[in-house]
Amino acid sequence: MTRHQTRFDRIPQDPDPAETAEWIEALESLTHHDGPERAHFVMNAVLDRARRLGVTTRGLPYSAYRNTIPLARQPDYPGDLALEERITSIIRRNALAMVVRANRAYGELGGHIASYASAAEIFEVGFNHFFRARDDDFGGDFAYFQPHSAPGVYARAFLEGRLTEQEIANYRQEVPGKGLCSYPHPWLMPDFWQVPTGSMGIGPLSAVYQARFMRYLQARGLARTEDRHVWGDFGDGEMEEPESIAGLTLAARERLENLFRQIGIDAPDGQLYDPEDKGAMMFYKEAANGQLLEEGITEAGAISS
Repeated sequence: MTRHQTRFDRIPQDPDPAETAEWIEALESLTHHDGPERAHFVMNAVLDRARRLGVTTRGLPYSAYRNTIPLARQPDYPGDLALEERITSIIRRNALAMVVRANRAYGELGGHIASYASAAEIFEVGFNHFFRARDDDFGGDFAYFQPHSAPGVYARAFLEGRLTEQEIANYRQEVPGKGLCSYPHPWLMPDFWQVPTGSMGIGPLSAVYQARFMRYLQARGLARTEDRHVWGDFGDGEMEEPESIAGLTLAARERLENLFRQIGIDAPDGQLYDPEDKGAMMFYKEAANGQLLEEGITEAGAISS
């Protein structure tokens, strides 16, 4: 496997560390005395001038990892963190067990275990503290889930008593009224899934246009949507799909503050190698009963990356 260079590998040695330190000290002083809003304004003004001068900006004006809320401004966690971590571990284990048991019974069913395992905390924090359901006085939020993470949502529903053991045993077997579909789809499970998100890439794009459509309904006086949010829970692999990033400019241009996209990051610099079997990583196979099966990247490989 050949490792690609990251943008950090290409940063040249600082020819004048003293001058660099002065610039950084000036920014720190500005932030301390005039506040982060003023510092943000000055930074934008400098970046705009840099573009006008033809100075290239290869990357975003912050590092590959950034917490958007400074530590000093973070409130206490609103829930019981230890209890939620324990529940998350149980759900992660149940999702794995459900996929493994289904494939022991029918060895060609397939399923994904690494996607939810790497993003379980994002899902659970959303379920526990952010996603709001519909009631008599509120239309509810929209939640677009990464299709490969469906086993985790099923495992959570089983823990809540919303799915039976028989339904869990029929994972990826669309038995009428008793099975669970592979990916989120309200046509197949109308009482469970809210919106379809498979195949990969459709969910992120659909979430952007759903947020835009809700803004339109509000502006035209057709519905009250100002307090409703659109949540998108996706993986970093899915965000490499062209459809996933196609709507980002639309969201930025129209300032869709009702849209929240949460990305589970496995590697902050992206995939840094070319798999030796990249030409044969995806193919389709049909089972004896006629079911179309998708065989993709191995889950072990996904976990190790």
